[in-house]
Amino acid sequence: MDFIIKNLQDNALNISRRIGYLMLGAESSNVYNIVRKLSGNHYPRFHVYLKQQGYDFTFSLHLDQKQPIYQGTHAHNGEYFGPVIEDEALRIKQILSANLADRQNNERY
Repeated sequence: MDFIIKNLQDNALNISRRIGYLMLGAESSNVYNIVRKLSGNHYPRFHVYLKQQGYDFTFSLHLDQKQPIYQGTHAHNGEYFGPVIEDEALRIKQILSANLADRQNNERY
């Protein structure tokens, strides 16, 4: 599931921390690989490719069910749609929208 949140005025590392994700690395200079574990194990986990364009961020979210089976491939059991993905997207949007509203209120004073 892809969605965009505009005008966050922050960097990818701070945004990933704010939503409870761990940054694994960068795919390129403006695309970051971030995850949020659902248990003490590596899988299942939410996985986001976070693309930064100025202060706008595109989230490409899916759920990794388990580790890729074949060495050297990125193929895995992943869910890209459904209620679990929709709930996580909503959680991310709510956290970042609340932070954006707080920042705007603080700028008024």
